[in-house]
Amino acid sequence: MVTRQVPKPGELLELMKFKKPEFNARKRRLDAALTIHDLRAIAKRRTPRAAFDYTDGSAEEEISLARARQAFLDVEFSPSILRGLPDAVDTSTQIFGGPSALPFAIAPTGFTRLMHTEGEIAGASAAAAAGIPFTLSTLGTTSIEHVRQANPDGRNWFQLYVMRDREISYDLTRRAVAAGFDTLFFTVDTPVAGARLRDKRNGFSIPPQLTPRTIANAIPRPWWWWDFLTTPKLEFASLSSTGGTVGELLNAAMDPSISFDDLAVIRDLFPGKIVIKGVQNVADAAKLVDLGVDGLVLSNHGGRQLDRAPIPFHLLPDVVREVGRHTEIAIDTGIMSGADIVASLALGAKFTLVGRAYLYGLMAGGRDGVDRMIHILREEIERTMKLLGVAALEELTPEHVTQLQRLAPRPKP
Repeated sequence: MVTRQVPKPGELLELMKFKKPEFNARKRRLDAALTIHDLRAIAKRRTPRAAFDYTDGSAEEEISLARARQAFLDVEFSPSILRGLPDAVDTSTQIFGGPSALPFAIAPTGFTRLMHTEGEIAGASAAAAAGIPFTLSTLGTTSIEHVRQANPDGRNWFQLYVMRDREISYDLTRRAVAAGFDTLFFTVDTPVAGARLRDKRNGFSIPPQLTPRTIANAIPRPWWWWDFLTTPKLEFASLSSTGGTVGELLNAAMDPSISFDDLAVIRDLFPGKIVIKGVQNVADAAKLVDLGVDGLVLSNHGGRQLDRAPIPFHLLPDVVREVGRHTEIAIDTGIMSGADIVASLALGAKFTLVGRAYLYGLMAGGRDGVDRMIHILREEIERTMKLLGVAALEELTPEHVTQLQRLAPRPKP
């Protein structure tokens, strides 16, 4: 029999403990976000559909992105036990000739001030505070020089597209050198624009056009339009052409004739590290290493170019086996958690890049949202490492990860 009694007032008071109310709506909103998916949900509520879909979407049927994310979900970890770990694990690393406090950088993203008016300044300053690199896109909406001002003592990287007018690309490279950017991402997966159908259906253009549909979508998000209309004009910081759809802008700027000769010219212009972004097979990785590049980024451009492209996380072990002893390999596409990052490092990646996760944080709360994104990933990385029984990133090995198989290639005829 259970003995019952009338609760004593003092005992009830012990149970009645209320959290101090948070009157700052942005902080309250961001503190409630415990995962990158939570930040995405906030971003979707607060951002007009065309801008959100530009970030969230990918090419054609969006198969590449879905497969990339599924690949990370199809991971089984193998933890070690009773290792006597210290209270704090070491998440620092060396990448492309310099340090990073965490094993990821903010990836290059275009049209960033469209997502939130703080744009690249929020990303660069948050990266500076966290001690991680920030990457500026050729299609960025903040200049090379202003990014350097926002991150004067940290590591800044520049992502380069080779334009039809080569002098534009050469001038951007020289400016990046003058501003002290230490690494250049020579991007090879965009000879033409991918078919980003969400953007076409939304009539997405730069600058955004006011139509009955966009006005209706703006009504529940007046804060976004207030920011947009009361801040400097949205335009490319490095390019003079700003009008048209994203596909039209890319096709006007990019050049299908890009070749290894262009890489040689850029190498002569840039004295820092040259990293090739957009590698999607082992043969190309081996050829690039033979040419002496400083690193590779396995990437299918976030699924935004060729749909049904190779899955970078699946490609990773083969590339590491072939060239991992001779160069540094980074990976992007589909990363939505610190566990995804840890799995990549265990399979041989030296580093990772996060793009959508960064933009979800930016849309959710500007600079504060980017800080929250970094905080979430840091906590997830540290917790995953502790649960695996490793105290430092270099202790991660392929023995810690099994890639569960969903897609198996049929024999080729």
